[in-house]
Parts: sequence; C-alpha cells; structure tokens
Amino acid sequence: MINMLMQKKPLHWPTLNTVIMVEKALKNMSGSVMTIPELKKSLPRQVNHNTLITILEYLDKSNKILVGLRGITWIHDTNPKLKEAIRNGMEI
Repeated sequence: MINMLMQKKPLHWPTLNTVIMVEKALKNMSGSVMTIPELKKSLPRQVNHNTLITILEYLDKSNKILVGLRGITWIHDTNPKLKEAIRNGMEI
C-alpha cells in the first residue's frame, strides 16, 4: 500500500523534527498496533497525510516499523541484551 504511494515524488519532504515526532508516537503507543487515523490523533501537531506516508515508508525501509493489515507496529529494539542473545544464540 505505502509502496504504491511512494512511486510518485513527494511534494514536501518531512523535517527531522517531524520524523522524530512520529517515531516517538509509534514507540510510545499504548497497544501493539496503531492505524494511520489513530497515529494522526496521537501526534501533538498535524502532519500532512502525504508527508506522514513518506515518513512511514522511511521507517518501514529502515526496519523500525511493520505495516500490516491491522495497522502499524513498532519493531525496532535497541536492547543490548537482546542483540547479544541474537548474536550468540544457537541456530536451529
């Protein structure tokens, strides 16, 4: 869905502050999945829909979120213990 929208060149590129604001909203969401309308409501200020889609495409490509049928899920984890467990884990 998002890939189809990104085939057109965006009219406006998001600022770093806007990207960080969207990241914080997704990291701190109360549930495990958030829809785009819920995300828009949770943001402290309005974001243009096309700009938001551009940000979500970036976060998806950088493996920070997963966009599914039910909505958006934050999947990026910076826990050093988790990274070490994955690195030293046994492959099955």
